[in-house]
Amino acid sequence: MSGTITIRLPKKLQKELNILTKNGKTSKSEIIREAIVRYLAIKRFQQLRKQVLPFAEAEGLLTDEDIFKIIS
Repeated sequence: MSGTITIRLPKKLQKELNILTKNGKTSKSEIIREAIVRYLAIKRFQQLRKQVLPFAEAEGLLTDEDIFKIIS
């Protein structure tokens, strides 16, 4: 089910969005949907990382390099 959301954008951001969509290949709605999907994915990742971090630290996994060594 789709819904409608109204947002307010600063003039500068509106101009950038208008320029980007001027060619007609991508709509403003599509760009905003994609941005929200990416934002939510990042937030989910950050929440998961926060939950897992204590377990990783307990195993001595303190950096991304430590993780890469294990999975390589």
